[in-house]
Amino acid sequence: MDERVHLNNAGAALMPDQVVEEVVGHLRLEARVGGYEAAEMAEARVEGFYTSVARLLGARPEEVAFAESATRAWELALGSVPLGAGDRVLTTVSEYSSNGMGLVKAARAVGARVEVVPDDADGVVDVGALERALDAGGVVLVALNHMPTHNGLVNPVERVGRLCRARGVLFLLDACQSVGQVDVDVDRVGCDFLTATGRKFLRGPRGTGLLYARAGVRVGEPAVVDVSSAEWVGAQSYRVREDARRFESFERSVAGQLGLAVAADYAYALGMEAVGERVAWLGEVLRERLGVLPGVRVWDRGRVGERSGIVTFSVQGVGAEWVRASLARAGVNVSVARVHNQVWEHRGLPEEVVRASVHYYNTEEELAVLVGAVAERVGV
Repeated sequence: MDERVHLNNAGAALMPDQVVEEVVGHLRLEARVGGYEAAEMAEARVEGFYTSVARLLGARPEEVAFAESATRAWELALGSVPLGAGDRVLTTVSEYSSNGMGLVKAARAVGARVEVVPDDADGVVDVGALERALDAGGVVLVALNHMPTHNGLVNPVERVGRLCRARGVLFLLDACQSVGQVDVDVDRVGCDFLTATGRKFLRGPRGTGLLYARAGVRVGEPAVVDVSSAEWVGAQSYRVREDARRFESFERSVAGQLGLAVAADYAYALGMEAVGERVAWLGEVLRERLGVLPGVRVWDRGRVGERSGIVTFSVQGVGAEWVRASLARAGVNVSVARVHNQVWEHRGLPEEVVRASVHYYNTEEELAVLVGAVAERVGV
């Protein structure tokens, strides 16, 4: 296959060679000596995963758990939150559909309520409205995304964290699109839980995710326990681990976990502040170049200068899927963001938009290829 311009990093970024070599090397070891035996031989490197991720997030190793996906990690965190009848859960307009469904399902099961905090004029969560909602009482959980999957905005999570900590309200942060794209420090954010995937901006393998659970956070047991997360003590009784690994399962991809550790080390070595600056700059360059094309509309929101590398646009008269397929034929990878994945953010939006997501390894020349291909298809 010829080289392609990869601008689908919000879906799955390109793995560094070091990550690929780690994953493939362990799989080959499993093929030679057996899966259990290979895991035993890699035990020290597996333990290193927790240190690597903790260093990247400003956490402690005992606050980190490995998961099969960010969705799995998010569900496990939510399942440990002690919701009851009449409790309130606050979330955002831009929440991802999987999160929205999870919140509604958990609330319905116990008679709690999910309330959507409005956006401000820039399109990010209205912190003033959030503060008023918190002060009304009865809020057990604030669950929101750092960067939504579809429109470039970056929510002011550090301000949200301060409000939650001051009131003793649990804060669950979906950082799927931000870990690996910007510097994320859990102490600075002030969250109790953070979930992220390996495959997006962190450049790890698919089928991997991570969960940060703040030490000492007061929640219930995980929804699921096994011999990895708990210990059978007899007489129909068990003891759940005290650290974040209480959310883990015994069976997992050891190769994937090792690859994710290498991806975390790789990102840390690059320096996340520098990565974030470059990604944000490339995103704004792409918005500017697309925005001047006749018939092209950029749909991104958020504060200018504080937006992510996720750029969404539409082309007048043709569907987003047609644009995606046409760009694929031109050697450019993009994806399509659909309204049904955006839960509460439907009004005024088309059913689908093209999503082009940049990463630090992309170049201005690659952006020019995308813009030129779009211009050719709109007749410019």
